[in-house]
Amino acid sequence: MRGDVNSAGHRARLLMTTSIAGLLLANAAVAQETPNVQLNTIVIDSNSSPVGPDTGYIAKNTNTGTKTDTPIREIPQSISVVTREQMDDRITEKIEDAISYTSGVTASPWGVDDRFDQFLIRGFDVGPYAVFRDGLPQKAIDFSGFKVEPYGLERVEVLKGPASVLYGDNDVGGLVNLVTKRPTKDPLYSAYAGYGSFNTYEVGIDAGGPLDKDGVWTYRLTGLFRDGALETDFSKNNRVFIAPAITWSPSADTSLTILANYQWDELTPNTFLPVANPAFPDLPKFSRSFTTSDPNFDRFDANHGSIGYQFEHSFNEAWTVRQNLRYSSQDTDYRHLYYSSMIDDHTLNRTAFTVDETATIFSVDNGVQYDYDGTRIKNTLLMGLDYTRQTVDGQNGFDTGPSLDINDPVYGIDVPAPAIYLDRRQTVDQIGLYAQNQTKFDDRWILTLGGRQSWVTNKNFDRLSEVTDKQDDDAFTGKVGLGYLFDNGLTPYVSYSESFTPIIGQGSTGQTFAPSEGKQYEAGVKYEPGFFPGTVTGSVFEITKSNVLTPDPDDPNFQVQTGEVRHRGFEMESVVNLFHGVSLIGSYTYLDAEITSSNAPGEEGNRPALVPENQAALWAKYTFETGVLEGLSIGSGVRYVGSTFGDNTNQIKVDSYTLVDAAISYERNGWKGSLKASNLFDKEYYSTCAGDDNGNPMCIYGEGRVIMATLSAKF
Repeated sequence: MRGDVNSAGHRARLLMTTSIAGLLLANAAVAQETPNVQLNTIVIDSNSSPVGPDTGYIAKNTNTGTKTDTPIREIPQSISVVTREQMDDRITEKIEDAISYTSGVTASPWGVDDRFDQFLIRGFDVGPYAVFRDGLPQKAIDFSGFKVEPYGLERVEVLKGPASVLYGDNDVGGLVNLVTKRPTKDPLYSAYAGYGSFNTYEVGIDAGGPLDKDGVWTYRLTGLFRDGALETDFSKNNRVFIAPAITWSPSADTSLTILANYQWDELTPNTFLPVANPAFPDLPKFSRSFTTSDPNFDRFDANHGSIGYQFEHSFNEAWTVRQNLRYSSQDTDYRHLYYSSMIDDHTLNRTAFTVDETATIFSVDNGVQYDYDGTRIKNTLLMGLDYTRQTVDGQNGFDTGPSLDINDPVYGIDVPAPAIYLDRRQTVDQIGLYAQNQTKFDDRWILTLGGRQSWVTNKNFDRLSEVTDKQDDDAFTGKVGLGYLFDNGLTPYVSYSESFTPIIGQGSTGQTFAPSEGKQYEAGVKYEPGFFPGTVTGSVFEITKSNVLTPDPDDPNFQVQTGEVRHRGFEMESVVNLFHGVSLIGSYTYLDAEITSSNAPGEEGNRPALVPENQAALWAKYTFETGVLEGLSIGSGVRYVGSTFGDNTNQIKVDSYTLVDAAISYERNGWKGSLKASNLFDKEYYSTCAGDDNGNPMCIYGEGRVIMATLSAKF
C-alpha cells in the first residue's frame, strides 16, 4: 500500500496558494475596473474576547497560550482557534471533526473511536490525554474519556508544542483547550432538529440572556438529544447532554460564572479487521459495516457530569485575582469483543475485554495578575498555584473469547464474563507553582518568560495483591519567547518551551522511572493584515522527547529510559474572511519524524507509527449577501493525509487518502436549513493498521460518508 505523498502535498499547497491569491486579485480587479462600485464594508474586530463569541471564522485573542487575555499575534508560540461558526458550517459531532482542518493536527488516527477524542499534534499521539476544558484538565483516565459534546462549546483552541509551564503534566505535542458556551448579556434563543446517516436524529436547544433588568444575573442553557448509529453493524450513537450556566457580575470588576453539565452516552468502540497477508492470502476485504463484536456483549456506556466555577475580581487597574475550579466524574461500563488473530483462512480469534470503573478529576487554579502600563514598557506578571487530583476505581477483565466464522458469522451469543486481572484504586495528585512575565517594549518588542515547579504523587492500591505502591516525581519546566510587532501586522518570533510527563513503573533494579522530558525550538511569523480580516501564520520547529521507555538490553522483561524521538516540521495556516461573503481556511503541515534512540529491534532511525509526512486542507465558503439568493451559503473542503506506518519497525504501510466535505444552507428571517456531508464521495480508506497477536496486519477503516440535514431557528 503506497501513496504519492509528495505530489499530493504539492498539489494541496498549490491549490491553497492559488485560491487565496486568485480571490484577492479578483477583488482588486473589480475595484480598479468599477471605481464607482461601493464594496462591502470590512469590519476588523480589534477587541475580540479571549473566550468568544468570535466574528465569523476569525479569533484575535485567547487565554490558552498565556492564561491572560492576549492577542494571538503577541504569543510567541503556534496557536489555532476553531470558532463556533466554523463548527456550525461543517458536521461537528466530535472534537476531531472540529480540528480536522487545523495545521499540525492529525484527526481520528484510530478511525471512529467513541471511547476517546483521538488526535495527533505535531506527530505525537496525545489524543485523550491532552484535552483541557476552560483551562482545566479534562484528560482521559484509563478508559474513562470524559468526551465533550461540541454543541456545548464556543470555540476549540489548539496550542502546539510543550505547555507544562502553565498546565503541568502534559505531553510534548501540545494540548486542545475546549471553551464552554457562557451566559450572554443579550437574549439568545435558538433550537434545531436534524436527521442524518444511519437513521440518526437529534434535537438541540441553546438559550441565554439576562435574568434581571440590570443584567447582574445572566444565564445559558444548552442541551442536545441524539439517537442513532454508525456505519458498523449493531453500533450505537446515542447521547443526552445538558449544560446550565449562570453568571453573577455585580460590577465591571467582579464576576462569578458557574458551569455545569451532564452527559449520558451509549457509544461504540472502533473495530480492527484482518487483511490479506502472506500467511492468509485469500482473506476477503471486509465491508465497513462488518464487525467482529457481538451485540449481546459489546457496549460503551458512560455517565459523565461536572460542576465548577470561574471567579475573577479586579482590585484596581493593576491587580486581578482569579480562581477556576471544577469537579468531574464519569462512570464507565465498557465491554468489547474484538479480533486478535486468525485461526485459519475463515475463522478468527476474539478477545473479551471489560471495564467497570468510576473516574474523577478535581482541579483548582489560583492566579494573581499584575499589570503595569508605563511610557515605554507594558508588563503583565502572572503568578499561580494549581492543584489536580485524578482518581480511578474499578475492575478490568481480559480473557479469550469465542471464535467467529467470517463466512457464516453468528451474532447474539452468550459471552462469558472474562476473568478480572486488574482491581485497583489509583490516585494521582499534582501541585504546581508557576510564574509568567509578558513584557512589551515601545509597543514593538514582546518578551515572554515563564517557569514552573511541579510535584506529582501517584498512589495505587491493588486489591488483588493487597499491595499499595507510591511514586513521587517532580519537575521544573521553563519557556522563553521573543517577537517583534510591525505596523503592517507582521510578527516574527522565536521561542523555546519544555514539558514533562510522569511515567509509572519500575526498572529491573526496582527504581522508579523519571518523567519523560520534552523540548521545543520554534520560529515563526504571524500576519494580521490591515486591509482585510484574516490571519496567516507559518512556523518551523524541532521537538525532542527523551526518557522514553525502551526494552532493557540486559533483561527483556523490563524497560529502561534511553529512548528518544525527534520531530522537525513546518506548518502554515490561513483563516480569512474575504470580500463579498467569502471565507477560507487553508493549512499545510510537513513533518520529519524520527525515532533517534531505541533498543527495540528495527526501530531506531525509523518514522514513528501513525505520523504522516505531509498533510493539507482547504475549506471555502461563499455566502450570497444580496439579490434573490441572499442568505444562501455554499461550502466545500478537501482534506489530504499522507501515507503512514502502522508500526515503529515500518513494516506495515498505510496509504494516503484525500477526503471531500461539502455543505449548503439557506437562512431567512431567523430560520436556517442546512445539508452537510463529510467524506462526500464515500472514500474507502484505512485510518491506520497494526499487527495482530501473530504479527499479521489488521486495519481499521476511516469514517465513510456522513450526511446530516438540519432545520434551525433563532427567536
